[in-house]
Amino acid sequence: MLGPIADHPGRIFLSLLGIALGVALGVSIDLINRTAVGEFSHAVRNISGQADLTVRGPATGMNENIYPRLANMAEIALASPAVEIEARLPGRRDTLRIVGLDVFRASRLLPLAVGSAQGTSAGTTLLDPNAIFLSAAAARWLGVSVGETLILQAGLGTVRLRLAGILPQESYRQRLGVMDIGAAQWRFDSLERISRVDLRLKAGVPVEQFRRRLEALLPPGIEAIAPAAASTRAANLSRAYRVNLDVLALVALFTGAFLVFTTEALTVLRRRPQIALLRVLGVTRGAVSWLLLAEGAAIGAVGAGLGIALGYAAAAYGLHHFGADLGGGYFESVVQVSEVAPGDLVLYFALGTGAAMLGALVPARESARTPPAQALKPGDRERARAKGASAWPGMVLLALGAVLIPLPPLGGLPLFGYFAIALMLLGSVLLMPALAARSFAWLPGSRYVPLHIAAAQLRGAPGRAAISMGAILVSFSLMAAMAIMVGSFRHSVERWLEEILPADLYVRAAQVVESAFIGPEIQALILQTPGIRQVDFLRSSDLLLRPGFAPVTLVARPMAGRDVRSILPFTELGAPPVQGDPPPVWISEAVVDLYGYRVGQHIQLPIGGAQMQFTVAGIWRDYARQSGAIVIDRARYIRLTGDRRASSASLWLAPGVSPAAVAATLRSRIPGGSLLEIAEPGEIRVRSLEVFDRSFAVTYLLEAVAVLIGLFGVSSGFAAEALARRSEFGMLRHIGMSRRQIGAMFVLEGALVSTLGAAAGLALGWLLGLILIHVVNRQSFHWSMDLHPPWAFLLALAATLVAAASLTAMAAGRRAMSGDPVHAVREDW
Repeated sequence: MLGPIADHPGRIFLSLLGIALGVALGVSIDLINRTAVGEFSHAVRNISGQADLTVRGPATGMNENIYPRLANMAEIALASPAVEIEARLPGRRDTLRIVGLDVFRASRLLPLAVGSAQGTSAGTTLLDPNAIFLSAAAARWLGVSVGETLILQAGLGTVRLRLAGILPQESYRQRLGVMDIGAAQWRFDSLERISRVDLRLKAGVPVEQFRRRLEALLPPGIEAIAPAAASTRAANLSRAYRVNLDVLALVALFTGAFLVFTTEALTVLRRRPQIALLRVLGVTRGAVSWLLLAEGAAIGAVGAGLGIALGYAAAAYGLHHFGADLGGGYFESVVQVSEVAPGDLVLYFALGTGAAMLGALVPARESARTPPAQALKPGDRERARAKGASAWPGMVLLALGAVLIPLPPLGGLPLFGYFAIALMLLGSVLLMPALAARSFAWLPGSRYVPLHIAAAQLRGAPGRAAISMGAILVSFSLMAAMAIMVGSFRHSVERWLEEILPADLYVRAAQVVESAFIGPEIQALILQTPGIRQVDFLRSSDLLLRPGFAPVTLVARPMAGRDVRSILPFTELGAPPVQGDPPPVWISEAVVDLYGYRVGQHIQLPIGGAQMQFTVAGIWRDYARQSGAIVIDRARYIRLTGDRRASSASLWLAPGVSPAAVAATLRSRIPGGSLLEIAEPGEIRVRSLEVFDRSFAVTYLLEAVAVLIGLFGVSSGFAAEALARRSEFGMLRHIGMSRRQIGAMFVLEGALVSTLGAAAGLALGWLLGLILIHVVNRQSFHWSMDLHPPWAFLLALAATLVAAASLTAMAAGRRAMSGDPVHAVREDW
């Protein structure tokens, strides 16, 4: 078993590296995901303490009158109100999560919340309206110490709070601040509003039964949920993103297994006489198969062990540079602490070892089944390489993959889409021998001797090209599929940004933060600013449409009397409203997928504390909100809720007016104008595309690794093929061909094989890209997109791949011809 490793250490090393990279990616992503979800769940548990249930309202809060109603219920032993605020840090895009608590009640649920805070002076308590307690992570992040002042934004003003103490690190590892609930309501302009009420039930009260009864009594849009369920819901928001990363890691591992297959197939082909001799000496077929499988297992075990070590290092690097959300924007405030999961490490070790054994399985079975007498005959290796393979197994797998494509998601995940991609990839690999035989049969002769012999070789022995073609197919098709999906997504996002940003200037207090808003007085000042001809104010809040689901975003903006097609990027627009119909709303594609709403349908929405009926007037494309968004006319929203605040404003300027001049005027004449975010549409587009590219940074990395592993396979395949054909090259030199002509012949073979492999990979990549766009992406994130393949990039990549394969063939051919031609043909005597 050690002989082939000693004879061909380079190819074995590439196989080890392929398995190691696949395992390393899987381990690092799993560790980072586990850290993110674990830390978030830990924070939810500690913030809710020993509560059995939490009654929660929308982001804008719920009327605090609900608290005494809950506290007086016979089944409830303790009710603790809380207000949650995402407070923006002036001059920064970051926010700090602040929880306002009733210290007397919360201390019975959260014994560690305030009593043991470090650095607290004798006269300081949580009741001080100017005091705030921070977690150690938040204090380090903000760079503040006990006794120093922390400045936060409220509306367009600032709030100055004194850091009174540090919360226990073992309980509060997230970036978090805690203060008195009354002080939080007052300082952040949230009087009479609370975010949640934590409930502890009396002994003997069945939690789930009481929860269902309580939900029936709660006002619309308010839910009762167990803390564990809240943690699961938060984790589910990022589940599709995390699963997609895991699948990409498995793709890299699959390409590593295919690299082992190419190495073992060519190595076994070269060792057929030795294996046949073992059979003649009494070694059984099973023993030969197990011996070859053991070689694959050894490669996999060493590669998996190396991959686990690399995975830990990659996780530490990713946590430090990307954060626990890996650029996805889900867990930005999670403390970067990696958790060890021994069971998962064993699983990844088994996956790496199993993938390598799977790669060695087919060569082992084929070699063991070959009759020893046939394998010992001169020229048997050439006959083996010349053999083709039946096309029907590949066709069957392609058909099965096609059947899985239209199936719905399972548990919100596009599992059938993933299986369809795997089956089509494997089926296409199995079709390579048949494709090579049929394609190379059409190669014409040529007066150029190297080309003529190269074409004759491929026509006569197409099977020898199938392994290299398979490596090219796997690497290039995956690269092409990802490039088509990402390119189409980016193009669609660019078009979407152009459609939703028609104004000349955009103003907001902060990004999706309730504590920062534009009040009615400031709105009046904006309307009166010279140079502005039109202003549209927008208000964003959230709605709970169905218990157990994440809230959708409610966007209130002027719609009545407008051409709605110029406001939103519609994918479907209903007929004009009929008199007597409920008022219209316009829903995003995610709402369609998650709730099944359709154009023209009458739906109930919990707005203003009551269920109101509306008509779905259209469906629009929204790349900003994965959980869905619903647009309502702002004037109607104000009548229903009385909420006149605005989250942002779109400004159209008079002809000839400079956006920079208007921005400077707004900052100077509006109190707190320096806290406003003012940007032109071009700036927002650039910033949004930067966020897009950052979100796909890890995807690009995984894609590059998979392609790199595939290129290793191409290199290994051509090198092994050249070494296996040394006797052939020696014979050609005996009959008069020069080294240059033989080298040109092998380079032309490499170019023809890689060109056919790249063409097949491009066709398969286009098909896989369609599945990624219309099945995987739509079922994962509920976004549609327009097909926009980056043809220039794909053709350049194909040309690079063909050039790399040709250069590899050139180098391998030179090495194979470096010896004496007499010695090269001696092994066939």
